Order: sequence, then structure tokens, then C-alpha cells
Amino acid sequence: MATETKYCEKIAKTYMIESTVDAVRTEGARTVTPETPVAEAAEYLRNPDVPALPVVEEGAVVGMLTESDLVAMVAETDGRPTVGAVMSTPVTTVSPTATVHEAAERMRSAGVKHLPVVSDGAYRGLLSVDALAPYCSRHSVDVTWRGEPTRVDAAERGGVTAGD
Repeated sequence: MATETKYCEKIAKTYMIESTVDAVRTEGARTVTPETPVAEAAEYLRNPDVPALPVVEEGAVVGMLTESDLVAMVAETDGRPTVGAVMSTPVTTVSPTATVHEAAERMRSAGVKHLPVVSDGAYRGLLSVDALAPYCSRHSVDVTWRGEPTRVDAAERGGVTAGD
């Protein structure tokens, strides 16, 4: 059974998510600066198409602002701080040449739902877990146990058996 699981994982890594982050990132995603008033950033986050705000200073990503950061700020302060006071740091980023699989693993290990895409130290776009989910589900692997050999049907690849 462990061999079949490893084989299925290999198929998934090989055929499902070898596309690069550059192909699935959101280009031109809204950003804010550390000096942006929190109220202004909150207005941006009210838009369902804005899942998070990379905080950019002189072209470099210096933090991330999410709805969770705003909730924590409201619970912990009475004032009107700037984004720089409530943003999350350090920031986990991803290269546009990373594979979708590598980006998903980076999100999982860092415990984040959004990764700024950075190339040569400059912000290039935003990758969210929402952008990955439809892509990964479109390339799902259906495993059917029909005795030996195990048959693996990979979407867009046709049937593949363990002996192939």
C-alpha cells in the first residue's frame, strides 16, 4: 500500500503542478506602503478580489497585511495606526519561476495563504491559495483500486497504470 501511495504522489508532482508561479499569480495586485492609513487599507480589503495587501517600500516587499492583521489591531488598539504598525513580518515570498507545487509547499510550511511574487528583490504580483485551488483541482488524480496493477487516472493524461 505504501508503494501505491508513493507512486500516486510521484504522478501528482510530475503531472499536476509543474507549471510555474508566473503562470498563476495575480499581476498588478494592489499594494500599500508602511505609511498607508489602516482605514484606507481596510477599504481595499473589503473588495473580495483583494485577499491580502503586500506592503511595498521602494519596490521591495517589507510586510503583508491581511484581514486577520486588522482584526488583531482592532482588538488590541484604540488608535489609528498605519499599516506599518500592524503588518505581518517577516514575509515569505516566492519566485515567479517556482513551480505551483513548490509554492503550495511554501504556503503550507509557512502557514500563510498569500505569497508575494518577487524577482530580483522587486515585487511582481501576488499568489493566493485561492489561485492555486482551482488549478490543482483541475489536475486531480483519481485513484481506483482494481486489484493488481493499481490503476491511476490522471486528468488530462488518460489512464496510467503502475506498470507503465
